[in-house]
Amino acid sequence: MILTFDRATYSTLLAEIAPKAIETEEEYNRFLAVAERLTFAKNLTPEERVLYKLLVTLIEVYETENYPIESEPHEILQHIMESSGTRQADLVGIIGSSGVVSEVVNGKRAISKAQAKALGNYFKISPSLFI
Repeated sequence: MILTFDRATYSTLLAEIAPKAIETEEEYNRFLAVAERLTFAKNLTPEERVLYKLLVTLIEVYETENYPIESEPHEILQHIMESSGTRQADLVGIIGSSGVVSEVVNGKRAISKAQAKALGNYFKISPSLFI
């Protein structure tokens, strides 16, 4: 079954959420809550997927401007793994063997661009966090 994108449904979602460039912490928290709800929702519609991508982009821009990351990529990975309950074993096959995963997580091996992309896809976040 192929789901088609419905502009009317998307317009309704846009009117409900009213996404725009984030300028305040309040707007940031509101969009973050919606994005988190969509992240964990089952069976998103095509319209919800497009809205989710838009919100993530707006959130990333705001975070880059207001919360510059001064952590090493492996520290960011460790934090994301801890907050999501992900174990090293879960990443075996995603970014390499158990030995490679261990070296990456512990900062003994740099995260390659291909691994960053795989991690971004796995955690549904921007791969740039790992580069």
